[in-house]
Amino acid sequence: MSSNLMGTPFQKMHGLGNDFIVIDARTHPLALTEEAVRAAANRRSGPGCDQFITIEPPTGDGHATMGIRNGDGGVVESCGNAARCVGRLLLEETGGDSVRIDTLGGPIEAFRVPGKDLSEAVTVDMGPARLNWSDLPLSGPMDTRALDLTVGPLSGPCGVSVGNPHAVFLVEDAEAIDLTTWGPRVETHPLFPKRVNVEVIHRLEAGRIRMRVWERGVGITQACGTGACATLVAAVRRGLIEGREGIVELDGGPLHISWRDSDNRILMTGSATLAYRGVLEEGGWR
Repeated sequence: MSSNLMGTPFQKMHGLGNDFIVIDARTHPLALTEEAVRAAANRRSGPGCDQFITIEPPTGDGHATMGIRNGDGGVVESCGNAARCVGRLLLEETGGDSVRIDTLGGPIEAFRVPGKDLSEAVTVDMGPARLNWSDLPLSGPMDTRALDLTVGPLSGPCGVSVGNPHAVFLVEDAEAIDLTTWGPRVETHPLFPKRVNVEVIHRLEAGRIRMRVWERGVGITQACGTGACATLVAAVRRGLIEGREGIVELDGGPLHISWRDSDNRILMTGSATLAYRGVLEEGGWR
């Protein structure tokens, strides 16, 4: 473990199996390096995680800022499952009904769900769906409803930014797609100068969509909150679902997603689970 993280308290949390190391760095800032994050994220020698999350002082009008680093150490703009987890912690801390969280992808807001424990359900307003080619961004102008892209069996994805970029492929059977092979090839395609998250989806029944994901800088994960948001938007844009809300079924479980017509904002509701607390130490954690 890198010396600048030794002795640091952390919480291990997850949203539907998409797991995080969460560190409160509001009073003790961390001089993070990619090497330190990779060491902590390593599942053999550290607590392991998909993303490394820091809670930092607010940069705008929020209660706090959420810093997000993938397991490879790279900084990313947004993470929906982590937003629910950080939202839970801040709601517990403040005792309020809502909290505002600053992120590189823009401010988001987390809410209590009436009648539900915070571990069971937190709603997060993920902000607007961004549908211009420059929002993802792409390497050049293109209609994001169906991108001119074919990689192996995958073609014509819907491009959506939810503070971070997504390429959502509509397929006959998401289970049949070899994401280990095709996910990294789409992620690093020249069309996406900042790389891209990759979703494959198909319709299960009215109001329900199956989704599998290859996350940029991480690989296959059990769940991706921003990916679920992008999936619902893509399903609406491509006529795969009636109305503007539904259930997205991920490997780790379901998320309820709503894309409001009135203001273009996406609301996501799902669990936020605390697995355990620990301290980062040389050789792992305790």
